[in-house]
Amino acid sequence: MAAIICFGIFIGMLIFLFTLIITKKSGKIFMAPIVTLYIGVVVIIIGSFKIGGFEGIGFGFLGAIIIAISLIGAVLMLFLFPKINELELKINRLDKCLVFLIPLLLFATIMWTIATNEGYWEIERGFIPASEYITDSYYELTTISEGKKQIYIQLGEGYTGKKLMIERVKTVGSTEVIVEIEDGGEEQLIPFISIGINKIVEPFVVKTIDGQIIESKIEVITK
Repeated sequence: MAAIICFGIFIGMLIFLFTLIITKKSGKIFMAPIVTLYIGVVVIIIGSFKIGGFEGIGFGFLGAIIIAISLIGAVLMLFLFPKINELELKINRLDKCLVFLIPLLLFATIMWTIATNEGYWEIERGFIPASEYITDSYYELTTISEGKKQIYIQLGEGYTGKKLMIERVKTVGSTEVIVEIEDGGEEQLIPFISIGINKIVEPFVVKTIDGQIIESKIEVITK
């Protein structure tokens, strides 16, 4: 969530500043908050109707932050308008540099976000009493919104007092979920974790960082 907030603030400020600079000469500096507001609304619409699901919520939150930046900018412009009005016809060297630099920063930020997108997210993590029905560790795979998958991983009764963490998810080629088992859990309880993932490519494997394979629920039941 903190990453989305920082990303939204950064993107919103870049859009606002870029629009402000290119409208200075025409004197239509009020377009800066309007354009930023419009882009924020578009991001929310895309998240709600085009993407949907968990990722859609993230887009909606991002759009809301961009809208907040537009409103804050509008208030600041009203407060500082006399000073801005004196400068609106003057395009200095810094403005010219920023006009070229800001689109590059926007493009680089978006590409960096795409490149570092892990393709999965944590849904829930916690502890439950050991089950008499299934005593071994297992995972269960289900389909959630728009074909995305949910992976529920639960450790066996031998792992009471432990906690379960996602070490990493390999999404290049076949899909592997690597989990880490640590001390520091709840006494007499076993840990579980549930994550969402955009796409699964077979062969799909869930294992610990030590290489121990965690089998599917069906395989565990039918043993």
